[in-house]
Amino acid sequence: MEVKHLINLLIYGNQLKRTARTGWAQRGVPNAENVAAHSYGVVFTAMVLCQIIMGEELNLERVLAMAALHDLAESVTTDIPTPAWRYLPVNIKESVERGAMSEILGNVLFGNEWMALWEEMNREETAESKLVHDADKLEMFTQALMYEKQFGNVQLAEFWERPHTFHFAECQTIYEELQARR
Repeated sequence: MEVKHLINLLIYGNQLKRTARTGWAQRGVPNAENVAAHSYGVVFTAMVLCQIIMGEELNLERVLAMAALHDLAESVTTDIPTPAWRYLPVNIKESVERGAMSEILGNVLFGNEWMALWEEMNREETAESKLVHDADKLEMFTQALMYEKQFGNVQLAEFWERPHTFHFAECQTIYEELQARR
């Protein structure tokens, strides 16, 4: 174990506290959450969802690890808002984030294990990875609702314009209730 590599990893994780969620700022939300706050929201949402998803044997440890890692690449890439990606080459986001994760995890003993979890999450094939994707979207919609109510920001209506389809029926039900509360 090389302590300097562990410290570097901790610094990458810490950087998320200073990495803005730019989509909110672009839409005029004052003092918008940072990526670390969003990541906590995803971890917490995933933990809740693991308790209510029926018919699946979910590995809570894998779910929480994927949720914690899901935006770690943004400590290097920053949070590039969705509208910007349409001007970049197809599949570049995944390639750029994979490079960032390789840099972040490349020198720690458990880096390959964490990279495998991150790759699994991005493939969105296992029940655990699908749950993390659902948790990520539910957390975003919950935050959009809270910002709408807190600030009366009509620019956030665009988040709701295209209905989202979730992997799990329980998540779809929560999303529909969030929409109804608007």
